[in-house]
Amino acid sequence: MLVVQVACGDGGGQTPLAAEDPALPPVTSGSWYRPSVTTTWQWQLVGAINTAYDVGLYDIDLFNVPDNVVDGLQAAGQRVVCYFSAGTYEPFRPDASGFPVVTRGKALADFPDELWLDIRAPEVLTVVRARLDRAAARGCDGVEPDNMDGYANDTGFPLTPDDQLRFNRTVANEARMRGLAVGLKNDLDQISGLVRYFDFAVNEQCHEFDECDLLTPFVSAGKPVFNAEYLERFRTDSGARAAMCQETLRLGLHTLVLPVDLDDAFRFSCD
Repeated sequence: MLVVQVACGDGGGQTPLAAEDPALPPVTSGSWYRPSVTTTWQWQLVGAINTAYDVGLYDIDLFNVPDNVVDGLQAAGQRVVCYFSAGTYEPFRPDASGFPVVTRGKALADFPDELWLDIRAPEVLTVVRARLDRAAARGCDGVEPDNMDGYANDTGFPLTPDDQLRFNRTVANEARMRGLAVGLKNDLDQISGLVRYFDFAVNEQCHEFDECDLLTPFVSAGKPVFNAEYLERFRTDSGARAAMCQETLRLGLHTLVLPVDLDDAFRFSCD
């Protein structure tokens, strides 16, 4: 990717089921968009946004999409979720200098210019809060904070599952307090301790990695799961795609087959 870099996968490994933290309870009252399990979606982070899809929700980049695109989608009755990375440093972002050098760790395996962040550092949350303010000011209906599973990756920092839970819960609460819906990106192993904090889930490749069952707590809670698959076989083999779609519909997920660059080069929907 040349403009937006997206980290895929949840890092693998199993952690114990997590209980809610009584010291940091989920924000559950207030007015914000709450998508339903029937909400359909489109995900495009690179290039001029194709607004022609008949879906309920567009997931687009917080920084790169012009205001008139956001306004146009909402005028057409569609909701807009704004993507940003909460757990990594991307040097091309206009606010990247807000992350002190000491908070920048190892590079992501597939994106050498993108660095994991020390989510324990207060400066990281300061930038994330400012990005949430930006999303609210732009009129986004919700946000998709990415890279919310650093503890399960080689970040260069001794992040624990509890560190990740605390960070993810804080980000979710901060979003809701600004009137924004918030989606959990990957981090499948901690869903039990996060499902009440988040309004939907965005996942990558749960069919490819045979882990879609882990997402059912969201569906059971009446919250949608938006999944993207990048496997070439799902694009070129209509039989394989049909079988995958049959399974995704059985589980109640909303799965798209997309290019890994998320540039709308092609799109197959299971809905």
